[in-house]
Amino acid sequence: MLASRLSRRAVLAGTAAAAALTTVPGVTAKAHAAETPSYRWRNAVMGGTGFVTGVLFHPSVRGLAYARTDIGGAYRWDDRTARWTPLTDQLGWDDWNLLGVEALAVDPAHPDRLYLAVGTYAQSWASNGAVLRSEDRGATWTRTDLTVKLGGNEDGRGAGERLLVDPRDSDTLWLGTRHDGLLKSTDRGATWAAVGDFPAAPSASGRGVTFLVAVGRAVYAGWGDGDGTATAVNLHRTTDGTTWTAVPAQPTGTSAKVPIRAAYDARSRELYVTYADAPGPNGQSTGSVHKFAPASGRWTDVTPVQPGGSDTFGYGGVAVDARRAGTVVVSTNNRWAAVDTLYRTTDGGRTWTSLKDSAVFDVSETPFLKWGADQPKFGWWIQAVAVDPYDSKHVVYGTGATLYGTRDLTHWAPRIRGLEETSVIQLISPPVGEAHLISASRDIGVMYHERLTASPSRGMATNPVFGSATGIAQAAGRPSYVVRTGWGDNGNGAWSGDGGRTWAPFAAQPSLAHDAPGPIATGADGSTLLWSFVHWDGTKYAAHRSADNGATWSEVSSFPKGATPVADPADPTLFYAYDTDTGTLYASTDSGLSFTARAGGLPAGDSQFQLVAAPGRSGDLWLSVKWNGLYRSVDGGASFSKVASCWASYTLGFGRPAPGADYPAIYQVGSTETVTAVYRSDDEAKTWVRINDDRHQWGWTGQCIVGDPRVYGRVYLATNGRGIQYGERV
Repeated sequence: MLASRLSRRAVLAGTAAAAALTTVPGVTAKAHAAETPSYRWRNAVMGGTGFVTGVLFHPSVRGLAYARTDIGGAYRWDDRTARWTPLTDQLGWDDWNLLGVEALAVDPAHPDRLYLAVGTYAQSWASNGAVLRSEDRGATWTRTDLTVKLGGNEDGRGAGERLLVDPRDSDTLWLGTRHDGLLKSTDRGATWAAVGDFPAAPSASGRGVTFLVAVGRAVYAGWGDGDGTATAVNLHRTTDGTTWTAVPAQPTGTSAKVPIRAAYDARSRELYVTYADAPGPNGQSTGSVHKFAPASGRWTDVTPVQPGGSDTFGYGGVAVDARRAGTVVVSTNNRWAAVDTLYRTTDGGRTWTSLKDSAVFDVSETPFLKWGADQPKFGWWIQAVAVDPYDSKHVVYGTGATLYGTRDLTHWAPRIRGLEETSVIQLISPPVGEAHLISASRDIGVMYHERLTASPSRGMATNPVFGSATGIAQAAGRPSYVVRTGWGDNGNGAWSGDGGRTWAPFAAQPSLAHDAPGPIATGADGSTLLWSFVHWDGTKYAAHRSADNGATWSEVSSFPKGATPVADPADPTLFYAYDTDTGTLYASTDSGLSFTARAGGLPAGDSQFQLVAAPGRSGDLWLSVKWNGLYRSVDGGASFSKVASCWASYTLGFGRPAPGADYPAIYQVGSTETVTAVYRSDDEAKTWVRINDDRHQWGWTGQCIVGDPRVYGRVYLATNGRGIQYGERV
């Protein structure tokens, strides 16, 4: 179940973000106030929670390493503090597609140089990719836009690296693409041109060049579009930087169809290559590991365990020990029956040891890795593996949720401090209680944050465990009562009577909940639930109502299909819903039994438009309609007026009022004519101040924002790939 949800994670979020970037020509923007108060921004700690697709130790600098993720940017390891430093938070709203990192490269001869190939999706609605170049290890960047698209969150994202500094010339870089063959730069990434004589023809499959690796002074390129037949060619090389030829006698067949990764053992002068029948991270059923001796042209099959029967999987990561010839680590991938593992050899692949068999895990730093069970899994989606070139027993590997590391090949723990990649969909900041924050996310469900500086001690909410959450709501007048929905292992809906600490599944659920769990709302007193249903493909269904804590449910035919239910925070008999298909506000005055249309003629056509109720007030509604601006109703949706101070509003929430103010502070992700940013208003949206800065932008941030009702100035922001950011006045 978790794997199927993980595979969908940010594709849906990315599609939504693509829609969010649509513009309306000819609209005159009205600027927010330019003043920027001093704010400190940090992650609310969860710890990883996303797919680490690549990790690379610098070969020339002890303790220096980099990691890349599929939707959350790149990071640099600080060995002194044992933390990751995010390197791409400066990418803003218009550049959301660049938060997916397709590949990274370092220059062994110039330790301060770092290169990133960035681009999340290669679809028609996504922007082209780019190459980011740094001379100070990622502290600052120079950007070159490409004319091709990259796919940091598409199939094959765990392969690579697809970017390489030429071993003969530090000014020359190579970049493998999915659809456009091989590119080359001779000016350190400032300009790029296609390699016309690269022998593999571009394909629409999205595999393309799967890796580039230096083998002495030669460069080898993996090619993922072979058909697995005896005549297929999936490995090419150049020894002079100009002419490319097929590597002779290379492995063929289904188990060697797609080359995933490669690593060169300079001591033994052998190249190790992992293969699978699909690019992964899903869909692999067989694979192999082979080594190649360039001097003799000899290939040797060194596969640790042959997939077969119910034990289906491919091979993914591979790393060599720079200090010991013939010492290599490889990973299995997509192995669910016997569970994925790392295999290690010290004799060039003649014999292998499974590191899983002796592994002792300590996940106390990030308890969610237990996934509701007593013991953590070794991991899944293992395609990133690295061995420290200065410490043979220091091995790290990435999974779909974290990065594990060991210093003795036995004891493993997350190496994830500072790296946060969650795709967050909804946030609640309770008015009372231990926790100031409850979060709902893709892949890791719901978390109760007792502290903002440590991963929640209870991990993911259990009973049921959600692979991905779809909604969460708290009764405004009864904050001990919280409900949540999502894709669960014991039903797709649950309730809590202690503010979100512990949970129990609803006694029953509508049949639609099995395949289309959507957002949920609870009345102000917790007596009524409204559950909306939306299939992951966008199909909308009728909402259902329960007045007995989920024991029984009845369809509400008058509720607009697929809309997000919103409870009035002061009157438990009132509910609202905005029909984004028609631009009509619907309201219920009988505790959700029936809905009638009120205001119409409002902006329509985007499912991401958001309706929010101001806390502590009845009928005070705010409608964020993206580039169409911001609307407000003070009569329960009977009429709306456009807010003159705001040009574009993507998401909006409320927090504790400013000292002396009698209306909640309003927080917004919105736009002027030049910038989309995070804003705060202390005067009911008459004026705004920007509270983030150009160094803290985090790509797409249009999902959810909420202020803290107990701390003036504190705001929580959901991102698509950089977790929960929270800002405080300083």
